[in-house]
Amino acid sequence: MSIFEAIAQHEHEQVVFCQDKESGLKAIIAIHSTELGPSLGGVRMWHYQKEEDALRDVLRLARGMTYKASVAGLNLGGGKAVIIGNPCAEKSEVLFRSFGRFVEGLAGRYITAEDVGITVKDIEHVRLETKYVCGISESLGGSGDPSPVTAYGVYVGIKACAHEVWGNDSLQGKRIVVQGLGKVGLHLAEHLSNEEAELFITDINPEKVTAALKTVKATAIKPEEVFTLKADIFSPNALGAVICDESINKLQCAIIAGGANNQLESEQIHGELLKQKGILYAPDYVINAGGLINVANELEGYSRDRALKQADGIYEVLKKIIKTSKEADIPTHEASNKLAEERIRSISRLSRYYTGHSGYAGKFSFLYNK
Repeated sequence: MSIFEAIAQHEHEQVVFCQDKESGLKAIIAIHSTELGPSLGGVRMWHYQKEEDALRDVLRLARGMTYKASVAGLNLGGGKAVIIGNPCAEKSEVLFRSFGRFVEGLAGRYITAEDVGITVKDIEHVRLETKYVCGISESLGGSGDPSPVTAYGVYVGIKACAHEVWGNDSLQGKRIVVQGLGKVGLHLAEHLSNEEAELFITDINPEKVTAALKTVKATAIKPEEVFTLKADIFSPNALGAVICDESINKLQCAIIAGGANNQLESEQIHGELLKQKGILYAPDYVINAGGLINVANELEGYSRDRALKQADGIYEVLKKIIKTSKEADIPTHEASNKLAEERIRSISRLSRYYTGHSGYAGKFSFLYNK
């Protein structure tokens, strides 16, 4: 598939390839949609084996952000960025400031934030070159690390799924496998432990497992055991594409609900297979919307209490998606896409009426000035 065919497949508006030889920056910014508002999505830094992998990743992630913002009721579009490089060895202030210059050049069509491989400090370097940044530290007026709100939203979403399957949303005694103990996975494990779920935790980094066992009551398992262990709930919180032909054949659970992005290797194929197998899947961009909700709150003056209250809404959104799925006899990811697309169509119709403003950039001119 050519670059333009890949871009056209899901109707992305714009893809920007960013290169700066002096800093070593190689980045891709994908803007999927600005129909509801400026595109907002984090930048991740990852050591991609091939540039094609980076492009595929950023296109999928940007599209997911459009649907995530729509379902969450936010007036934002979907965008994402990736920086190609090893986050453990290739970071520098000048690299992130160079990336910030490219973001500034988009004049507000894309607002960036932190994602996998990126810290709040990295984002503060980006902020030195552009005001179109969210997720900066609380000391600078931002929201800081969004993972606590993301994890809380995932926890709330798991309870919504439990209510559908077992008639109540208590997780006490439920066998739950938590894959991935990064910031989101660890906070989620703490919520589940506090509700006395029977937890099984794993991560490809053994040190993270050791650290987690100091704060949560859980049983450590090997990474390869996550699909074969008999459990009530499987919660993927690492990288995407974990739900594939091989893993579906091994899964022994009633619910899949976690914070990882792009969990289905193929939405069309694996969403349908989960439905046929009777496994309730919580669409990832719905259940992990707490992070976007958190950073979006910075645009109107950050309040952690308001962000958590909005993340509570994930419970009812998932209940609505599950209801739509059952009534239409379609997989849950199709039901959530349907709801997202309906909101985009209805809100975008308002653009027919001229309001006198000159575009999205002016609307966000109050963002953090240098």
